[in-house]
Amino acid sequence: MKFLGIDLGWKSQPSGLCYLQLIDGKLQIQDLDRKELIADILTWIDTCVTSHEPAIIAVDAPTLIPNATGSRLPDKLTHKYFGKYHAGCYPANLGLPFAERTVKFGLELESRGFTHAPTIEPQKPGRYQIEVFPHPAIVHLFGLERILKYKKGRLSDRRLELIKLYNYITEILPTLHPPLCSVRLCGSFLPEIPTTGAALKEAEDKLDSLICAYVAAYWWYWGEQRNLVLGDRTTGYIVIPQSNL
Repeated sequence: MKFLGIDLGWKSQPSGLCYLQLIDGKLQIQDLDRKELIADILTWIDTCVTSHEPAIIAVDAPTLIPNATGSRLPDKLTHKYFGKYHAGCYPANLGLPFAERTVKFGLELESRGFTHAPTIEPQKPGRYQIEVFPHPAIVHLFGLERILKYKKGRLSDRRLELIKLYNYITEILPTLHPPLCSVRLCGSFLPEIPTTGAALKEAEDKLDSLICAYVAAYWWYWGEQRNLVLGDRTTGYIVIPQSNL
């Protein structure tokens, strides 16, 4: 089974891309990349997963937006359940500039046979897509009291928070089920945490996409036994791992 994570650029900025594959009971990193054009992202997907292979794609972007104005139900629920962690998500509606891009991306995945999976039979092969949100996933997977604030603020502070994320990924994800491969096996794919702004953003996008891919694997492996689903196919939905610690 293959698991793709896409930290989708909501506007025209680059997107982080991660490809994990379950091999001998462990998630092996097959690729960790970043691309700007939607056409290039779709080509990357088609290269990673051939036309009939089973895979689940986790996208950090609102690919289902039924409402013309305001916020979706899952957006509101992130604030209700994760606001105390500073992990409420940005509201999505069809009137916002990014909506056409993100919804169209979900439709492109559907045209490739990746059906939305707000419910799933654990460990059943298939072609699925889900919406995910790294901030609450990180809080739950790593047992944190608040999000890691690596997206805004001073460069030095963001870098320290991103180093924390790197360490949690390499130290904790290999201990969970399904386990991520060890740094010894997968370390060559993981980015160094740089000191300049543009390079730091690239590393951030890649690590976010890795979290997305891991959530895809966790959802496929455990289903609702160890995951929350905020919303549904009609309202839009976000899959979030349950707390492990």
